[in-house]
Amino acid sequence: MGLRRYGRELLAAAGCAVLGSLGMRGSRVPLLSAADLGFHELGHLICYLVPIVGQLVTAAAGSGLQLAVPLGLAVYFLVVRRDNAAAAVCAAWAATDAADVARYIADAPYERLPLIGGDHDWAFFFSADGIGAMDRAAGVAHAVAMLGWVLFASSFVIALWPLLRDWVRAGDQRPAPPFSSNTSSPR
Repeated sequence: MGLRRYGRELLAAAGCAVLGSLGMRGSRVPLLSAADLGFHELGHLICYLVPIVGQLVTAAAGSGLQLAVPLGLAVYFLVVRRDNAAAAVCAAWAATDAADVARYIADAPYERLPLIGGDHDWAFFFSADGIGAMDRAAGVAHAVAMLGWVLFASSFVIALWPLLRDWVRAGDQRPAPPFSSNTSSPR
């Protein structure tokens, strides 16, 4: 089985590596950062349009939608379209978003990150006006960062799954070697 057959999957794995090299180490991913900002703000807007949604949900909804969009696309491509390459890249995108959201959450006690305007969502969320647990911001940020690393590792598994599956299947179809335990030895 030639590697040319799996060019799309290998290209997707390379794309995941590029996304991770940018987004998982603290940088914003060019082009995707603009989309991430749009989905983040859309999460807030949706909550503003639904009058029964409170301020806490509205504050968290930006980061929630920012994560949900690429994760939802990954599930769609994997389950509905059965397109591992597209699903893997979307999972890597979701991983970079998780890393970005984790940095935002970790900044809640300090409010040092530059914002495009308005209040710091997570500073409000963890403040006395929110849930009153600013000391938990670091733990939540760590959990979200770990989710990002799990998504990042999963993106490679998703990308390379067709290749791995076919390699295992090819191994199952190989004839047994002579004189294996399944055959009797000549005497």
